[in-house]
Amino acid sequence: MTLLSEKLQRLVILGAGPAGLSAAIYASRASLDPVCIEGSQPGGQLMITSEVENYPGFAHAVLGPELMAAFRAQAERFGTRFLQDSVVRVDLRAFPFVIEMGEGVIQTQGLVIATGASAKWLGIPSEKQWMGKGVSACATCDGFFFKGLDIAVVGGGDTAMEEATFLTRFARSVVVIHRRDHLRASKAMQEKAMKHPKIRFIWNAAIETIVGDQSVSGVVLRDLNSQKLSELKVQGVFVAIGHQPNTSLFQDFLPCDAHGYLMRDPNSTRTQIPGVFVAGDVCDPVYRQAVTAAGMGCMAAIDAERFLGI
Repeated sequence: MTLLSEKLQRLVILGAGPAGLSAAIYASRASLDPVCIEGSQPGGQLMITSEVENYPGFAHAVLGPELMAAFRAQAERFGTRFLQDSVVRVDLRAFPFVIEMGEGVIQTQGLVIATGASAKWLGIPSEKQWMGKGVSACATCDGFFFKGLDIAVVGGGDTAMEEATFLTRFARSVVVIHRRDHLRASKAMQEKAMKHPKIRFIWNAAIETIVGDQSVSGVVLRDLNSQKLSELKVQGVFVAIGHQPNTSLFQDFLPCDAHGYLMRDPNSTRTQIPGVFVAGDVCDPVYRQAVTAAGMGCMAAIDAERFLGI
């Protein structure tokens, strides 16, 4: 840490998910000598994904952690230096940019922000217990594994309606569990879900606990009006109450949209601050896929290379 602190860096990458590691691969191959600060969750959201079947190039499913380990090994092979630390403060008004970590300070001429987004969870202990064994926060990632099964989707916004509708391609039935007696989703999304023959709704209810043996077999629901408990037999639970982009460190310096996602120039990863680039879920409220994050990481490295004039 001391050696890095004493030397001005060309490029620092914040985050070690698909976006950050792809940026590291391209930046190191371009001789930018990047430093990647891994943060509190190296590997990103794929570290809590059991099997990945939709990443190009893998004819058979690959475990999320294995895929991220391969990303990291490739970046390291090309010369990326990794710091196992978390950023506590940044100063993007200064140039070079100042990055403060738990164990030191680093300065850099270029910065790629790839800190990702975190799925919002219910916060019940059984949720973690069954993660990857029937509990998911990504229908696009995991829906295929639930062919012919009964699935619950938790939430009442556009995300929940999108997930529920998408899951009808695979599931025998989808039940939407919502804490209120009406949806927050847009009218068009509501109508599409409500008209679908495979989707039904349970109103004014919350999941008390998720139960199972080797995998999820059901949920215990609490009626929020009567407080009575009941059990619902399902083989999958998709939590669809939104994502929170990891942008709190940057909001004093960079504009965000209404949901907190960092904004970038059209057809670019550039931000309003020259030398600062964004990639992946931290600036993507629409797709949120490993492959799109990786593609944007590539873009950010190329944009950084052009900025630095290497």
